[in-house]
Amino acid sequence: QVQLVQSGGGWVQPGGSLKLSCTASVSISSIYDMGWYRQTPGKRRELVASSQYRGAINYGESMKGRFAVSRDNAKNTLSLQMDNLKPEDTAVYYCYGRKATESREDGAWGQGTQVTVSS
Repeated sequence: QVQLVQSGGGWVQPGGSLKLSCTASVSISSIYDMGWYRQTPGKRRELVASSQYRGAINYGESMKGRFAVSRDNAKNTLSLQMDNLKPEDTAVYYCYGRKATESREDGAWGQGTQVTVSS
């Protein structure tokens, strides 16, 4: 069973930047699909970014041009660089990793990290 441990996050003023990391217990070069979701109370979980092992990357619409996801295979870490943060980016962010035969829901999930954007 893959384990994912998140780090980073916290509080930042609007327009600021934060970086989230998600470190896996296995080589991430073998993880078919990794990425990030976020959730706020009363709202549906929202895709932030996804990264497939062959290179395809997708972003949620409101994240395009501001967020960047990357894999560091040497460190078994998936990172999410978030720039020009807005108050509406405030949420708990979760990383996930799944095999090609699994749904994202059935894959591995990190513990969640709070990101708060406010002045």
